[in-house]
Amino acid sequence: MKKKVGNMMVTAVVLTGLLAGCSSNGSGVEGSTAPASTSAATAKASGEPAKGKATVQFWHSLGGKTGEYMTAMIDRFNASHPNIEVVGTFQGNYDETATKLQQSIAANTAPDVTMLERAYVEQFADAEVLQDLNSYMKSSKLSADDFVPGLMGHSTFNNKLVSLPLNRSTPIFYINKDMLDEKGLAVPTTWDELNKVANALVIKEGSEYKRYGLTMVHDSWYPIALIAQAGGKFFNEKATSVDFIDNGIGDKVFGYLKDMQKSGALYYPPSQNSGSIVNQMFTDGKVGMMFQSTGVMGSLSNLKFKMVTAFMPKDKVNAEPTGGANIAMTAGSKQKDAAWEFINWVETDPQGGLQFIIDTGYLPFTKKMVETKQIQDLWTKEPNRKVAYDQLQFAVDTNKSVVWPEVMKEFHSVMQAIMYDSKDIKSSLDGFKKETERILKSK
Repeated sequence: MKKKVGNMMVTAVVLTGLLAGCSSNGSGVEGSTAPASTSAATAKASGEPAKGKATVQFWHSLGGKTGEYMTAMIDRFNASHPNIEVVGTFQGNYDETATKLQQSIAANTAPDVTMLERAYVEQFADAEVLQDLNSYMKSSKLSADDFVPGLMGHSTFNNKLVSLPLNRSTPIFYINKDMLDEKGLAVPTTWDELNKVANALVIKEGSEYKRYGLTMVHDSWYPIALIAQAGGKFFNEKATSVDFIDNGIGDKVFGYLKDMQKSGALYYPPSQNSGSIVNQMFTDGKVGMMFQSTGVMGSLSNLKFKMVTAFMPKDKVNAEPTGGANIAMTAGSKQKDAAWEFINWVETDPQGGLQFIIDTGYLPFTKKMVETKQIQDLWTKEPNRKVAYDQLQFAVDTNKSVVWPEVMKEFHSVMQAIMYDSKDIKSSLDGFKKETERILKSK
């Protein structure tokens, strides 16, 4: 195990700040860099534990308003558990939290419980530093079948259940319905329909575009979604290479995006702060449709038009990658029973994850949670939020690998070369394939 932890530390040093894909970090909501407001739980992080109490250190990646909801959840747990105190500490965005966790494990200062962006879980599981939760689940009369299947793709590795869903999301399709209605256009459900509608919404005056049809965050989530919709997978079955290049799917996906970009049907934003940029453009009516995370739905308020959400349009099939983070216990925790008490409460108690989901807009992650009156009433009042859950029937996760962060570094370079620098698609993807095979071979 020491060798695996050492290898993981090398990856951390190389990749700090480089992973943005599939977590919607570009949205400005998930994996935020803005700290949450200070609470009693956070304020005591450096103090002595209360006498007679088990203290559970919990690291998370949620800042801003979402971080406030996380702090409120921790406070509710502490108020109802006099013998346990959970100390919640914001550690930066998803990438920063993963890097700090790697460093803390090597230094024997790791927290008891941590939030982990779901694509990072396999890396830590492979290093054998996450606690197998199977026995704890059994003692609490829980099983993996109690959870929404589409959100469990990054929970079990090597027959060990090492994480459970927490703040989970998918990309979703946001539409300015008034804009479409004005032109007599229906919400597109296929790539061909999307291309036609997006082009029909374009307003160009001289050389300046006054309105675009579609936009999306600069994030690997969305090309990966399109790859799956075109019938492809990210990695091949043996995870020795990528699946979507030799069969032409990569050319098809990026060719589709570039054709719309050239006509003004697609506004592809700058990489820096792209989530905030596309949100503002959509809110201001400068674009009619948007691919974004479910996690931003609550922030799209006070709109001057009717907004609806829908499944992302399909090519050959409907397919949705999932994102967001899971919750896990570290194998080195000295407060495992108390740590499980907190995790179990988050996953099952109405004052835990359920209230957090209602507050934030993330996806309900247990079947019982979905059936609660609170969620059903919420979906009746806000049907746009139910679309994200219904889309989980098409959830796919073909991007699992212990070297995923390294591969994503290369994939982002390809995305930038194609979408920003208009480099040749085929040669760019061929170069990416060769580099990915090198990385996969070296793991």
